[in-house]
Order: sequence, then C-alpha cells, then structure tokens
Amino acid sequence: MILVSAKVGPFRSMNTIQTVAIDPSVTVFVGMNEAGKTVLLKALQKSSDALEDDSFDPVEDYPRKDLSAYLKIHKEKPAQVTELTFALSEGEVRSINTKLGTSLKAGDPLTISHTYGNTRTIDLPIDEAPSVKAFAKSLSSDAAAAVATCDALRAIPAALAETSLTESDQVALTALNARIAASKWHSVAGWDAWASVSSSVPKFLYFSDYDLLPGKMNLADLAARVEQAKSDPKHLKPHHRAVLALLRMADVPIGDLTAPSGYEELKAKIEAVSISLTDQVMEFWKQNEDLEVEVDIKADASDEAPFQNGPNLYLRIKNRRHRGVSTPFDQRSRGFIWFFSFLVWFDSVQHQLDPTGKSVGKKLILLLDEPGLALHALAQADFLRYIDRLAKDHQVLYTTHSPFMVHSDRLHQVRIVEDQLKLGTVISGNLSGSDPRTIFPLQAALGWTIAQNLFISERNLLVEGPSELIYLQVISGLLDADAGGGLRDDITIVPTGGLDKLATFVSLLGANGLKLAVLHDFNGAPDQKLESLVRDKLLAAKSLFNVAQFRESDKGAEKRQPSDIEDLFSPSLYLKHFNATFATQLAGLAVSESDLPPGDRIVHRLEQLIKTKELTIRPSGGFNHYAVAAHFAGSPPKTVDAATKARFKALFAAINAAY
Repeated sequence: MILVSAKVGPFRSMNTIQTVAIDPSVTVFVGMNEAGKTVLLKALQKSSDALEDDSFDPVEDYPRKDLSAYLKIHKEKPAQVTELTFALSEGEVRSINTKLGTSLKAGDPLTISHTYGNTRTIDLPIDEAPSVKAFAKSLSSDAAAAVATCDALRAIPAALAETSLTESDQVALTALNARIAASKWHSVAGWDAWASVSSSVPKFLYFSDYDLLPGKMNLADLAARVEQAKSDPKHLKPHHRAVLALLRMADVPIGDLTAPSGYEELKAKIEAVSISLTDQVMEFWKQNEDLEVEVDIKADASDEAPFQNGPNLYLRIKNRRHRGVSTPFDQRSRGFIWFFSFLVWFDSVQHQLDPTGKSVGKKLILLLDEPGLALHALAQADFLRYIDRLAKDHQVLYTTHSPFMVHSDRLHQVRIVEDQLKLGTVISGNLSGSDPRTIFPLQAALGWTIAQNLFISERNLLVEGPSELIYLQVISGLLDADAGGGLRDDITIVPTGGLDKLATFVSLLGANGLKLAVLHDFNGAPDQKLESLVRDKLLAAKSLFNVAQFRESDKGAEKRQPSDIEDLFSPSLYLKHFNATFATQLAGLAVSESDLPPGDRIVHRLEQLIKTKELTIRPSGGFNHYAVAAHFAGSPPKTVDAATKARFKALFAAINAAY
C-alpha cells in the first residue's frame, strides 16, 4: 500500500486545502524559507505518527486568523485537517478478493480522513454484488434463488427469513450474521476488507535537526525517562530517542546499562556497535574516510547533574589522520553530526517500537525535513543516493532548497511550495507558473547537470571564448571532411570567458580528475598564472598551448609573435569574412591586407584601421570579434588555403597527442 495523494488544510500557514500528488518512491518539496514546507510534513506526521508522540491541537495548528471562530464549533464538529488516499497493492487486493469474493483491482483507493479532534473516517468503496454472488454459491439452490436479487450482504438474512434452509445454509447464515454484527460500517464487505488491510496502512516517521545524537547521556536518567514515558511519552525528548536508537542497534536493553555487573559482556556489545557504526558511516561519508566511531560507558562523579549519577554513555569520533586523536561527537562538524545521527535513526527504523512496544516494522513513510542541509555539495549528492536506497522499502518525502538535493532528471518528483498572499502556503506540481526565486534550486540543479554532461567531458580543451570554439569546430570539420587531421571526437571544447579565468577553470575541473589541455592567445610573454599551474602539477606542460606556437612553428619560443586564434588564418581569408560580416557598416569599403597598418595581430590591426578611418562598426569602437566567427560558422568555406590548413593541422595534432 502506498500513499498517492494528500489533501491538507486548513493547517497553520495553509489557509486553504492543498491537494498534493505523492510519488510512489520519492517526493521532493522545494521552496523558499518560511514557505511552509515543514508545515506540510508536520500535518502528515500528526495524522498518523509512528511513535504516537504527536497529534493535532487546534490551538497550535488551526490558522490563527480563523481560530476564534473555529474553537466555538470544535468540540461538536471538529474540522477535517488531512485526507490521505492510499492505493492498494496487488497482494492486498488478491488477498481481499480471495477471502471476501470481491472484485477489487490493484490501485483501488483507500481514503482516510483525519480531524482536529484526532478522529478518523475510512472510505474503502466496495461493490458488494460480487460478495453476494460468492456467498450464494455456498447455499442450496432454493436459498441461492432467494438471495439472487440482493445487492448487499446486510439484505441476505431478511431474504432468507421465509426460506427453508438446509443445515449447511444455516451454518453459512450464522457466519454471515456474525460478520454483520461485527461490522461497524453499512458495507459488511467494506468493513471486512478494512480489517484485512488496516494493519498495512503505513505510518509517518519524521526526522529533523532536532533528532540529533548528543555527545553523552546519563543512563540512569535515560532509564527513568523510559519508565515515565510508558504513561507520558513526552518524557522522552528527541535526543533521548536518538540514544535509544543507538542502543537498539547494539541490541543492548536499557536495563543492562544500569546493572552493576556484566561489564565485559556489555563492553563487547558496545565495541561491536562501534565497529558497525564505523562501517555504515564510512560507506556513505566520503568527506573524511579516516574516522572511527567510539562508544564508551563510564561514571564521572565530578560532573554536573544528571551526569554525576552513575554511568554515562559517551560518543566520540577518532580521526586517524591526526594520529588517532578523538573528540566528543557533538564537537564534530554540523554536517557529520547530522549524517551520523540520521544513519543511527534510520537503522533503528526497522526495529522502531511504538509506545505499546509493538514493532512499527516497514510500514513507514519517511518525512525528512531539510536533510543534509549542513553537508558539503558532494556529500549531499552522496546522501541523495542513500535516499534512493531508503525508497526501496519506504516512500520518502523530503523538503529542500538545495540544488544538490534534487535529481534534475526526476523533476516529476518535485512539488513547489510557495507562500502566497491571502492563500498562505500553496503546493503545486506546476513548475512553469512559479516564482523564479522558488524554482531557483531547480534551475541551478539543471544548470549543473547541463554543465557536467554537455559542456564538460572526460577530455576537455579549455579556450578563452566562444570565437575559439567556433573556429576550432568548423576547421576541424573541414579537415576531417577532406583528408583528416581534425580534433579527436571525444574532446569537448570549453570556453572559459577569458584568459584570466582559464587558471580557475583548470583548478576546478582538474580537481575532478578530468583530462585537460589549454589553448590561449599569446601576448608576447608566458602567462604567469598558467605557468604556475604547470609548476604546481595541476596541468601537464605538454597540455599547455598558445596560438603563437602554430603560427610560425619554425621559430623558437623567444621569437614568437603575439597572436590570437584569428592569426592562424591567412589574412585574406579572415578579411573576406570580416568584410562580409560588416558590409553594411563598411558602406562598400572592402578592406584588404595592404590597407592594414603594420602589427603582429590582425584583430588589433583592424581596430587601428577602424579608428584611423573613423569608421563606426559598433558604438563602443572596434568590432565584435564573435560576429566574424559566427559568420564564418554560418557560411564556412568549402576548403581553406594550404598555409591555414597546415597551421590548424599542427595545432590539432599537438592537442590530440596531449591526451
């Protein structure tokens, strides 16, 4: 049985009823701070709290603007606050149909409505006609004929009242009367079906930052609270339950911890759970894999109350990077504390007990409030994979505003949460009509994915701008279409936005283990930032190229001319596309190489010509280099001159060899 939809409200900031579609595995609620994401999770938790700690309180939960009016009618007519619709599984349907003769189908709805009076109503629509027919098959022919016109099980006793019954008919009727007497619904089959599946209805288990493990806990105080909680669950706070979850993992009853004897056995169990916790945490915690978990029990009569009273449980983390130095658990980073606490909490979920001591088992829907908020971005990605593991056994609903906690390829799982004027909290699956600030995490997640998959690959050539990207792609295509010699297909060209950003890109992308090469314009002297990357071994010397190397390859490094990518073209070829690009602005003037002033770089020479002749190509002066590149891509030549071809072939050969 899975939750398929929830109607919530009015509740706290939800002034109107919100209908929320729930994904079969994971549902993500994205919204700004104070939008009402936690409000939704709390409404679900209070509907059916797995630990039975929380319930609806109209003073606390009903929207304040209407509270006074509502309290006048609350006792006589408590308002509905949630309506949860579940879909029956194939196994549940098969069992009901076999037992009751019904004709339910997998996915048929079961709706449970909850009120502010903490009462509930159940709706399980069932057509009783198939059940009547199934019952008739067990009767004699006369009795079967008598009930043929019945459409409900409750009508059968009256229909058989004037009929002569066989002994087997009487047995069947007695059993039916017992079912009718036990049924609390008008539909007898509906009540029997509910009795069959009621124990399978999942409950909600909520986890937030308040459920974090403490660094130490007094065991005598904990044992006393456990006893007190049998009559009043409020004696157990979240941090007490977190420690109980830890002890449950060690299979250590709270009574064993306060017993004066059996230390060695207890110590063995505690050490076992230390090892188990270390293994589990390190499976997912990749930020520092040199950590070990230490759990210990000892007394300290000099400590403050209540820690001076008998043994305390201490939780410490040892760091092998720092020669085994250990620190109290609650002094670790916030992200590690959260991650560790969650793993302990969830490990105990399978053995979670309600206040009566019954196992909650796997019939749970997990509600995670801002999970992993203090985690590094890559650790959040690790935790997303852990959520996928949780979803194999439990539906997971979680809130976030982090782009790294959203699968960009699963936007169908996302629900938008917004705080709208007068309406209050509004929840929708419509991404297109939402406030740009609300959907920003989704845009960021999508942008990150695009960058990872479209612009970045295992082998990357970093260039300064989009002009280089265009020229390299077009010329490479021309060479490959001719006799070969272009850039290898598995290299992605990445424009970085200028020479000053190249070093930053190398540092960022190289940290991910990608294979990088750099091609940059040459100003006449080596770029110090890029040279330092080579010295620091962040970039191989063979992978650092400047354009001047391929302009006149026979010259040594000390004699190379300042050069741009445009200088690899013969001047006549480049000027042809320059003239075509700015034909309107040039008003019939066709610039030739003889018109250009002397200099090393053709783009600089053109800019000097434009200034000298007082031409207006663009208001800010000079000309748009990218516009020429775009024209070149839109109207590429069928071939290029031999000198141009030779320069680019040499460039591509060197870059290909670098990988």
